[in-house]
Amino acid sequence: MSGVVVASDLDRTLIYSPSALELPEEGGRVKRLSCVEIFKGTPHSFMTERSAANIATLNKAGVLMPVTTRTVEQFLRIELPGPASKFALCANGGRLLRDGVEDLDFSAAVTARLAESGAPHGEMLSKLRRVSVPTCGDKFVENVRDASGLFCYAVVERKHLPAGWVQELTEFAQERAWTVSVQGRKVYLVPTALSKAAAAREVADMLGAPRLLAAGDSLLDLPLLEEADAAIRPAHGELDSVKWSPPHVVVTATAGVMAGEEMSAWMVRQAGL
Repeated sequence: MSGVVVASDLDRTLIYSPSALELPEEGGRVKRLSCVEIFKGTPHSFMTERSAANIATLNKAGVLMPVTTRTVEQFLRIELPGPASKFALCANGGRLLRDGVEDLDFSAAVTARLAESGAPHGEMLSKLRRVSVPTCGDKFVENVRDASGLFCYAVVERKHLPAGWVQELTEFAQERAWTVSVQGRKVYLVPTALSKAAAAREVADMLGAPRLLAAGDSLLDLPLLEEADAAIRPAHGELDSVKWSPPHVVVTATAGVMAGEEMSAWMVRQAGL
């Protein structure tokens, strides 16, 4: 890597589950897709073939750095086109992979930083488990998961979410220096000190790359897009729902997997490839 680092979120930015594709009808023609993740024997994540070609170009140039909320184990299920990225940030910036291997010094530094700010992980995980038990009516949480001891999330049935549940959880989190992000069927509870932005800039500085590009769709990506010299977001997701679009952030004309194609093409142009 030299000159530029392209720090990109994955889910609903570069890759899309079947429920997030939002394929255009185009007179009944099916858009050609490339599968980049198989989970439990089932195709799980996709991008368009054109997007796959763009990602391969970025990876061949060594400029793409995935920056994802996925854990290391979840990230390693994905096979992006082209050579594997030399660097990747997982767990919302809490874990750095170098050639697929966790940087233990980086992990230790993150653990020490989180211990000095905000409520402890155990308290927040216990809270999420308590509020996820229905007092009446339909069960709305399928399960609660711990993510590498850094943050936690609930997999929910959106149509059964009680009114005010997310807002109540958000207020509880803000008082303890944590944040809530709703992405599809997942409700994340993440320390504000666990930042994709700080981790991405640290890696860019380490590589001596003066220009940081970024892409993302959720509130957890917002600090990363703010930190970048230039950024792009899709016309879907949390950031689109609040119409967040500062001057240095481009918004795609399309949504779903076609927005992923737009964003990958933008990355190639911005990287000068």
